[in-house]
Amino acid sequence: MHDLPRLALSVRQPSAWAIIAGHKPIENRTLGSIRAGRMGPGRICIHAAAGLKEEEFGYLYWRLGKHGVTCPHPMDLARGAIIGTVEVTGVITASDSEWFGGAAGLTLRDPEPCTPIPARGALGYFEWQPGGTLATPTKWMRNWGRATPDAATGDLFPDAPITFAAPPQKPWG
Repeated sequence: MHDLPRLALSVRQPSAWAIIAGHKPIENRTLGSIRAGRMGPGRICIHAAAGLKEEEFGYLYWRLGKHGVTCPHPMDLARGAIIGTVEVTGVITASDSEWFGGAAGLTLRDPEPCTPIPARGALGYFEWQPGGTLATPTKWMRNWGRATPDAATGDLFPDAPITFAAPPQKPWG
């Protein structure tokens, strides 16, 4: 195992994966949460949060696709674990980046993945400890993106790409 930083930030999937894969250079937070969590520059671990709702995943899957990023299936994303490290270079309150979407954000660079290490998350920067198990997939995760049979023909298209007739609604404020 690497010599990993002791501080971590918990991020919901698939954003945690996108950060560690080098696709998401900004993690949006409120300025209040950045201050309260004592978030600032330095190398930290990224913790993939255990919780994930279907609406959140669908929106983020669509959003990543808008940027040309193919998001893994929810069954393939570790949750409830440290999944890598990233350098936080600063705090911003404005940006032209399409990844900036809030009142404030942490700018990120040099992500390095690691083998998932089960750990509990917390708010803000927190000192993590290894322990526990990875979060188990829920029913919606196992079934996400599966084609359903056409009522008239019974045909399935298991290899069809996941598409959205309209952009999903943003599931948070």
